Amino acid sequence: MMMNANRILLRQYTDDDFDFLFSLLSDPKVVQFIGSGQTRDKEGAERFLEWIYSTYKVSSDLGLRVIVRKDDNIPIGHAGLVPQIVDSKQEVEIGYWIAREYWGQGYATEAAKTLLDYGVEQLKYQRFIALIQPGNIASSNVAQKLGMHLEKEIILSGQDVNVYTISIEESS
Repeated sequence: MMMNANRILLRQYTDDDFDFLFSLLSDPKVVQFIGSGQTRDKEGAERFLEWIYSTYKVSSDLGLRVIVRKDDNIPIGHAGLVPQIVDSKQEVEIGYWIAREYWGQGYATEAAKTLLDYGVEQLKYQRFIALIQPGNIASSNVAQKLGMHLEKEIILSGQDVNVYTISIEESS
């Protein structure tokens, strides 16, 4: 299942995307606000790809997808609807990472908006979250552009994390 937006496509990862995924996971600036903020070696990247594949098994609609620029078919990041447990509650996160050379061009916002629309219209989800570390101003701005607001601050895997949320009212 591919998602189509104005300038980008979102498609599932394949083994052919490993080098691109590794380039994201090994860039200290890209992972600065992801998890522990540590880069990953090839073995760590392989484990991360296995985790992505495991989310596809939960549902083919969930999990991180490669963001591909339509103009030139270049992968520029990844984004997805990611199952998360926050305070013992199942949530759906809109997650997004963009490769450093494509920062500041609106791709994260475009991908996140596409995922929000898909989650509401196709999957009928009514609540979404974004888990964003406090220093990550760019990601906070993307969440706010989607209409999300800061609901609470939590500790997740030893990191301070802001939980941004949006709830969609069901139209009758």
